[in-house]
Amino acid sequence: MTRAIVAGAGYAGTATALALHRLGWEVEIHEARAEGAAELGAFVTVAVNGIAALRTLGIDPSVALAGGFPTPTCVLWNGAGRRLAQAPLGGPTADGLVTTTIRRADLYLTLRRAVLDAGVPIHYSSRVTEVAHDADLLVGADGINSQVRRNLDPAQPHYLGLLNAGGFTEGPVGADFDPTPGLVHMTFGRRCFFGWSVAPDGSVWWFANPGSRTPHHGSFPGWREHLIDLLSADSGPAAAIVRATPEALGPWNTYDLPKVRTWRSDNVVLVGDAAHAASPSSGQGASMAFEDAVVLGQALASSPSVPAGLACYEEIRRPRVQKVVQAGRRNGSGKAAGPVGAAIRDAMMPAMMRMLYRKGNPQAWILDHRV
Repeated sequence: MTRAIVAGAGYAGTATALALHRLGWEVEIHEARAEGAAELGAFVTVAVNGIAALRTLGIDPSVALAGGFPTPTCVLWNGAGRRLAQAPLGGPTADGLVTTTIRRADLYLTLRRAVLDAGVPIHYSSRVTEVAHDADLLVGADGINSQVRRNLDPAQPHYLGLLNAGGFTEGPVGADFDPTPGLVHMTFGRRCFFGWSVAPDGSVWWFANPGSRTPHHGSFPGWREHLIDLLSADSGPAAAIVRATPEALGPWNTYDLPKVRTWRSDNVVLVGDAAHAASPSSGQGASMAFEDAVVLGQALASSPSVPAGLACYEEIRRPRVQKVVQAGRRNGSGKAAGPVGAAIRDAMMPAMMRMLYRKGNPQAWILDHRV
């Protein structure tokens, strides 16, 4: 029986393990962190293309995403409270899919349960230290700081000049704002980019991206109060939302991987953020990982050997994911614009968005993609 070792039990690792298991392979996952370790991040958005990939892997989206809620539409604002544009985020599609936001911990739990139900073991506190050759395939699904990638390629993550934070209010916020569940609001604040959405139970899920010229390391005393101070410069409910949140999670540094030249050897391959981490502004991190898993499984199933399957996988995936990474960087570039850049953006965005969407959705190449 063909044997695979997957490094990493995140989205990419669990999805890839399921894809290889469906081929009849013997698969095991090794995760560096301890079982039950707190998941980094607050929530994640899975776009319709990623949900379609999950379904191809045999995962029922209505079960996997049951803890989340649909977020098909985004409204953009400036810090003065001026509405700039509205954009679709995906769905509902003809086959019933809709872009969905879910707590990271809930999605991890669902995917890991699916892996264990399939009979694939997860070994925790098991870190990759070197690439050996005691399996037919080693999958590097160990994230943007991948140890597996270091054995293949010298590429290093690129810091994007933004910190990331997030949180959840315990209930409705006593502020004057649109309470429509699932409508994603994003504000180009004067001192901090802020996004939020009302969940069906009335609580508010939010994230913030303050600019920072250098990455932050270590603890950040007074982080919540710092965010409130930054957001108080703007109209709208941002400061009130954070004030109503018991704990502001973060900060985390934001990175992407502009290009990894080497994705594979004869029996080693990279998937997910290890190969092509995109800015969180792309909204496609998890979805790209799920697509990777499907394509890798299909490529290996249709190829005469593992090396040929890995070459096929890279040929199919590389053009798409590199384009998504570039789009994510463009989307994030306006989050920390100076006064002049912000004035130009605010003046031009309404007309530009109307022009872009006049002939259809310019994001269709991302959202309508199916593997």
